Amino acid sequence: MILPKIDSEFLRYLLADGHPAGARLPSLAEISQETGMSMGKLREQFEVARMLGLVEASPRRGIVRTEYSFLPAVRLSLLTALAINPTNFDAFSGLRAHLETAYWDEAVALLTEEDLATLRALVAAAWQKLSEPRIQIPYQEHRELHLTIYRRLENPFVVGLLEAYWDAYEAVELNTYADYAYLQEVWRYHERIVDAICRGETAEGKRLLIEHMQLLSARGVAIETPTLMNGAATPARVRT
Repeated sequence: MILPKIDSEFLRYLLADGHPAGARLPSLAEISQETGMSMGKLREQFEVARMLGLVEASPRRGIVRTEYSFLPAVRLSLLTALAINPTNFDAFSGLRAHLETAYWDEAVALLTEEDLATLRALVAAAWQKLSEPRIQIPYQEHRELHLTIYRRLENPFVVGLLEAYWDAYEAVELNTYADYAYLQEVWRYHERIVDAICRGETAEGKRLLIEHMQLLSARGVAIETPTLMNGAATPARVRT
């Protein structure tokens, strides 16, 4: 049994009662009366559940059970790690690189025509920002392009880790400055990656993806990225 191993009476109550996503829960006072938990202890454990993204509360709706997502827990832990030591981003970047490479074929196979249109539109929007008199860094397009490729995976842990990567990318402010030549190179890769996907050239897209991720080394980030050897991805340490 898994529930007894969860060290939170409120979480056990929440999960054991099978409250579906979107369901409205009793008030904390009612839960306290039902479970015998003190209000102080209940509020503490409720806050943990809220930080895990399992519940939300508002004066209008009360307490509502939310859909499970791995992102809130991993994002909180990752941002804490970055606050302790910002160079922890390097290690997480390596994990992200291997995740995207490992799940590339599976993810690309799930893309729909609508997804392909979205990818092309993101590339066009990024080039538009880069061609304006006051150049804008297309960070949102960068984030959304990568996540669009992997979003249809039926794996909340992979998707949550990839989403957390982009929150960390923003937290360490890699989204706030880059020289124009670097941005152009990044988006030339994105354009070629999307073109390869649209042509059905999955292996070529993966090769370009790996080359693209290695560009982080030019920005002072040392990450372990995959390389292709005989068609298979193998680790390669990228250093500045």
